[in-house]
Amino acid sequence: MIKSTIEQLLTDDFAEIWRLLSTDEKHLLAENFTIHHYRKNQVIYAEKEEPEFLWCLIEGKVKKYKDGIGGRCQIIRLIKPIEYFGYRAYFAGEHYVSSAATLEPSTLATIPMSLVESLIANNNKLAMFFIHELSRNLGSSDTKIVNLTQKHIRGRLAEALIVLLDNYGVEEDDNMTLKIYLGREDLANLSNMTTSNAIRTLSQFVNDHLIVVDGRKIKILNEPQLRKISKHG
Repeated sequence: MIKSTIEQLLTDDFAEIWRLLSTDEKHLLAENFTIHHYRKNQVIYAEKEEPEFLWCLIEGKVKKYKDGIGGRCQIIRLIKPIEYFGYRAYFAGEHYVSSAATLEPSTLATIPMSLVESLIANNNKLAMFFIHELSRNLGSSDTKIVNLTQKHIRGRLAEALIVLLDNYGVEEDDNMTLKIYLGREDLANLSNMTTSNAIRTLSQFVNDHLIVVDGRKIKILNEPQLRKISKHG
């Protein structure tokens, strides 16, 4: 989805931030706005790199993840259009503590964080926008920590499926098939379990007539029951 001009793209896709800016700030943002195209499974930035940009996913799907003990990966967060990410480390004065990569071919935009910092210094509404985003993400992280450590395997996988449903929705042709096709390993990494446990639990959900699995496609048959399993773990 590429608009004819950068300003049109900003107006449409950066609208939440765009509305908070003055005319001069909008022109400055447009002059420093860069569009990037990434292949599937391409790393956007890596752990320990120095943060330089505010990233926004325009089209596609992105995962934020962290490699743990023994190289085991944990998906921390899924990014959906239009969502901003990659700025926390800059504000904290740190290098990245996690990595980001695409789950499918994606279009992203960047703005230098030095410019964002300059805009924030003179725009209280923009400062509150980032405070709100950071606070919301912190709350989500706190909830995720509890869920991943206290829920049983069925609850964790059900929650992962609900997260995919809520973030990306379903295909329009049947209103049941998740609009994201994750491999079993990514699904396991999102649920904090081994790939074999993810495969086994998916099979249990199929036998319980909660879902239908066709390769990487997952069709949700019983959303209320999945949400119940996710809630009670």
